[in-house]
Amino acid sequence: MSATITHEQARATILRVLTGIAPEIEPEAVDGALDLRDQCDIDSMDFLNLVIGVHQALGVDIPERDYPKLVTLDGFASYVAARSASHHHAE
Repeated sequence: MSATITHEQARATILRVLTGIAPEIEPEAVDGALDLRDQCDIDSMDFLNLVIGVHQALGVDIPERDYPKLVTLDGFASYVAARSASHHHAE
């Protein structure tokens, strides 16, 4: 049984995985409210690798139908935190 992931933990993990995919990105320069793919210049394959990396790091399932909720860093982090909380309560 895994612990609930906070928004801050999710955000840090997303940024860590993102910089692994695109090392030129400066995590502190990423605006949480802007489109992640646009500001980080990542393509759909990089985005898929980001989703997979976050799933592997945190154990949170992210179905493809929910990808539109992952547009911004803050939205992605909120989604991951909420999914971990609902998954945690389901166990």
